[in-house]
Amino acid sequence: MFIGEKGTIITDQLEGALTVNFDLLKRLCETPGVPGREEAIRKVIIEEMRSLVDEVAVDAMGNVIGTRRGCGGARVMVAAHMDEIGFVVRHIDDKGFIKLQPVGGFDARNLVAQRVHVHGFTGDRLLGVLQTNAKPGAGAEDRDKAAKLSDLFVDVGMTSENVKHKVEIGDPVTLARTAEIVGGNVISKSLDNRLSVFVMLEALRAMGAHQCEIFAVATTQEEVGLRGAGAAAFHLQPDIGIALDITLALDYPGGSEAEQVTKLGGGTAIKILDNSLLCHPKLVRHLRDLADENDIPYQLEILSAGGTDAGAIQRSRGGVPSCTLSTPCRYVHTVNEMASISDIDASISLLREFLEDAHRRRHDYADEA
Repeated sequence: MFIGEKGTIITDQLEGALTVNFDLLKRLCETPGVPGREEAIRKVIIEEMRSLVDEVAVDAMGNVIGTRRGCGGARVMVAAHMDEIGFVVRHIDDKGFIKLQPVGGFDARNLVAQRVHVHGFTGDRLLGVLQTNAKPGAGAEDRDKAAKLSDLFVDVGMTSENVKHKVEIGDPVTLARTAEIVGGNVISKSLDNRLSVFVMLEALRAMGAHQCEIFAVATTQEEVGLRGAGAAAFHLQPDIGIALDITLALDYPGGSEAEQVTKLGGGTAIKILDNSLLCHPKLVRHLRDLADENDIPYQLEILSAGGTDAGAIQRSRGGVPSCTLSTPCRYVHTVNEMASISDIDASISLLREFLEDAHRRRHDYADEA
């Protein structure tokens, strides 16, 4: 493995010639943006998207909508949420310790002794440690007690007076971790879902001729209820909805093959269902056919918990045929989310093929009366 021009990662550890613009992926993952406070990541996405579409707009929900005009094909909405799970400041005590309100689904077991960034209202970014009041040298009984989110606090090493000069209630807090390459994989916080924003941008960059009108939407507030996607779909009125997200890869010690959902290195994942939607079967078939015709590796995904933006798009107005294209990811909702470079490449390739081909089956998705 070596780093090529402009930050491109080229790896010979996997079959085939694979390239990923790691500089862009790293920038997306490391830029903060908890639900409702996506302003910093929104700026990065707008900057990158401008050269890839005909028009960029931001709606009242903060969604970034890039429009690439077509010539009579279907109206296709591609949605990749830009928000990451995180916290907001709930309380600052008289010693300067900060208590938090989670925004999105954390497991406290993965958070103790992590470092965080507190993004103060003054523009300062304070480094802090996320701790509980557990005492060093505690007995086995105390050590075995599971941490709770309500036990966590942030220590930024400052007095209460100094903290309050820089931080106020409602300021966002994100995990302080970088994106890195490990073997043939990428690890980072917020691969959920900056990885899918990356897939969307790179598919637009790689596309050739197409007839469909494309709305590439970096959505907000997905982690707290698919909110941005629902508003965007109502406004855009697409004929087809494709959500991009990560999905569980539970292919590590402790579970059975039947429970792993997907595995790293097995290809992109075409969703069948999750808690938010039943994917349109003809849309699933279209994606499968394109993958088979173009030798793109894929897996079929059934996710028994969780949902994606496709669930909101599907229920917009009179209904929209919708599906989710997922990239397998280990250790979801931790600071060490891990995805395979080959699976990322497959997700980009299949999305590109679909957008170039979407006009061919535009009318196939409607069920006959």
